[in-house]
Amino acid sequence: MEPIIPTSSRRAAGTIVLLCSAAALVAGCSKSTAEAPHAQVAEVGVFTVAPQALSLTTELPGRTAAFQVAEVRPQVGGLIQKRLFVEGADVKAGSALYQIDPASYQAAVNSAKAALSKARANLLTSGPKVARYKELVAIDGVSRQEYEDAIAAHEQAKADVESAAAALDTAAINLRYTNVNAPIGGRIGRSAVTPGALVTASQANALTTVQQLDPIYVDLTQSSNELLRLKKALESGQLKQAGGQARVTLLLADGSKYAESGKLQFSDVSVDPGTGNVTLRALFPNPKHDLLPGMFVRAVLDSGVDEQAIAVPQQGVSRNAKGEATALVLGKDGKVEQRILVTGGTQGDKWLVQSGLVAGDRVIVEGLQKVRPGAQASVAKPAATAAVAAGGAAGKAPANANSAH
Repeated sequence: MEPIIPTSSRRAAGTIVLLCSAAALVAGCSKSTAEAPHAQVAEVGVFTVAPQALSLTTELPGRTAAFQVAEVRPQVGGLIQKRLFVEGADVKAGSALYQIDPASYQAAVNSAKAALSKARANLLTSGPKVARYKELVAIDGVSRQEYEDAIAAHEQAKADVESAAAALDTAAINLRYTNVNAPIGGRIGRSAVTPGALVTASQANALTTVQQLDPIYVDLTQSSNELLRLKKALESGQLKQAGGQARVTLLLADGSKYAESGKLQFSDVSVDPGTGNVTLRALFPNPKHDLLPGMFVRAVLDSGVDEQAIAVPQQGVSRNAKGEATALVLGKDGKVEQRILVTGGTQGDKWLVQSGLVAGDRVIVEGLQKVRPGAQASVAKPAATAAVAAGGAAGKAPANANSAH
């Protein structure tokens, strides 16, 4: 039989339990309140801004263009007898490309030779006749008029010789033109005609095209605003020219780097009104013909040297709702501040900052998700930073020391 506990005793025991629970709860809250300030201070990784001399580059899109282009057209008309080249092969300047039927032109040469011989024969008789009439006119053997007619006939005969010689030269030139030769050396394209085709002198359609590919041009486009900015930076001394012609390197469409480097030749004197761009032209060696006309490439130009360049890792720069570049900076008092930046492009894995940061600023590059403007933060110890990096590389967050308890 269980003992009977008085009602008053049960009430006293319940009161004691409630008091103990309340005391424990108060003690726990006091402990949490005491630990709260320490939990609010996040540890972050920072990049300390330090101006440095930096060679600046500009990456521009462009297309390749042949150094020389010659469209081959016939200079005389006739039937194509032979094609004397292999399509897509390299040809030398002056090498034969087509043979036009020369029969009619050979006949014209023969006719011109005969006319020249006839003119020279007439000249042989007119000269002595003038000499005889000169003696006879002195003794009144012939009239003065007959003497002058003989002189005129002699001069006419000399002119006929010169005219016949010129006609022979023209006929010989036309005969040579029946051999259609390459005007320049380079790589020849496909043929637009086949043997048996009828062609005419200086026709509109080219027979084929020869392009010189070594060296080769690269035509680039750059914003006129960017061109003005670079010019002003050079004039103010902010940028220093590297010296001589600007060196250019190429990135091909597959992302690989072209082995040869080129030089900037000139920039166009006018701005395209439709795009606001200026055309720049660079010249590249192309000994292996790796570059072909019309290829899309990206060129990297040496813009100059900035003696006080500020470069910040890209992970430390973000964009706000207005599209402005921003960075979180850890002040000396440990408070996080947001800065609005003006950037001037990238250099490798860093943003070039024109304004918004000064030497000594500590830009937060790790732990950005832990802080916000106005919050307190501290610089993580090197070991902690390395642990964070290692944890990120392993694809999982590092363990928190407090979570073990």
